[in-house]
Amino acid sequence: MKHKILRLSASLLLGGLALLTTAVAWHNWGDLLTDPQVARAPATTAETLQRGGYLVRAGNCIACHTTRGGNPLAGGRAIDTPFGTVYSSNLTPDNDTGLGRWSTQDFWNALHHGRSRGGRLLAPAFPYEHTSLLSREDTDAMFAWLRSQSAVHQPQPAHTLTWPLGTQPALAVWRTLFFAPQTFTPDPQQSAEWNRGAWLVQGLGHCAACHSPRNTLGASGGVADLTGGLMPVVNWYAPSLLSERETGLASTPLAEIVRLLQTGRNTQATVSGPMAEVVQHSLQQLTPEDLQAIAMYLQSRARQAPREAARLAPPSVRASVAEHGAKVYERHCATCHGEQGQGVPGIYPALAANRAVLLSDPTNLVQSVLYGGYAPATVGHPRPFGMPPFVLELEDRDIAAVLTHLRMALQAEGSKAGEVTPLQVNRIRAETTQ
Repeated sequence: MKHKILRLSASLLLGGLALLTTAVAWHNWGDLLTDPQVARAPATTAETLQRGGYLVRAGNCIACHTTRGGNPLAGGRAIDTPFGTVYSSNLTPDNDTGLGRWSTQDFWNALHHGRSRGGRLLAPAFPYEHTSLLSREDTDAMFAWLRSQSAVHQPQPAHTLTWPLGTQPALAVWRTLFFAPQTFTPDPQQSAEWNRGAWLVQGLGHCAACHSPRNTLGASGGVADLTGGLMPVVNWYAPSLLSERETGLASTPLAEIVRLLQTGRNTQATVSGPMAEVVQHSLQQLTPEDLQAIAMYLQSRARQAPREAARLAPPSVRASVAEHGAKVYERHCATCHGEQGQGVPGIYPALAANRAVLLSDPTNLVQSVLYGGYAPATVGHPRPFGMPPFVLELEDRDIAAVLTHLRMALQAEGSKAGEVTPLQVNRIRAETTQ
């Protein structure tokens, strides 16, 4: 009797594993059996190529698929993740190392299903959760434009993900838990402009890839989650796009939002860090109509977000810290940003009443002081002023004190953000990969 129970239990366990394996396999490769695999010839009309190039730029594909100083789109750029390093692929039409032997169907499968030519599952460092929203016409146009570029022979380096995370079974399980191909469905209650903005933000723009918190397995909150979060490894905080306190999109005039996206600065803010790269390589190249649509969508979402609780008054700072911070500010910051943090309009940003200064998470401030603050060079702002790095000049206690001075002494009552400690600076310095 005991042996029969053991055999039955083993059979049930094996049967359950077989069902689970089948379910995971069907989730990741089932469309190969259910959907027609149509490899259409790439269109080569001027209109299609123009559209494809525009979509590639809107998706910021060139930035990720180009090494520093390397051939555009030839891949090989290292993308560091908490689980190891992923290297971008070669998107030029080289037959051996790029897309030369790919079909339009292969490219559609990559962007919509997150699956490479031959069925290999792609690592989610490639934001296929977002590109899945593109239509077949979109991906065909992008593929046609990529095929029109010069071929570059450059093999893709092997990923160095921690075993077994980079294996196909592990990726299949991850995708079953966190990814399903989807299409963009316009909201009939909203305008065409709003829906265009939603499609750009959720799809090609993949804004939630940065502006969304990630769980321990690296999954984001979804394509429409814009609640902000700390970007792993690069260690920048992507502020919540729904928070009036963090970004102020609900109250910022649309024209000012468009100006920030297009030039990297407006009367209230200047982008830096990873966002500067997005503006330089992608957003500034979008049409004014698309930038307006993005601004309208983001502002609508921000105005629908729940109101935030009033900021609590931070505890007082020790006199020695306040005095030291004031001296560091006077020595290194006041010449450009003004004695009271008022800045110089159009040149140096104001630090008083600056949302970036007042973020509850001081990571971006520490990063800017350590490694410098650089706005993107854009057509609308071709010669931005930058801030030099102080990583070798200032100690952790110096940086902590001066940032505390910015967040306390230079701010009005009711908007002070609290002290930054040397321990916080040391942690950010140690964890950042430049």
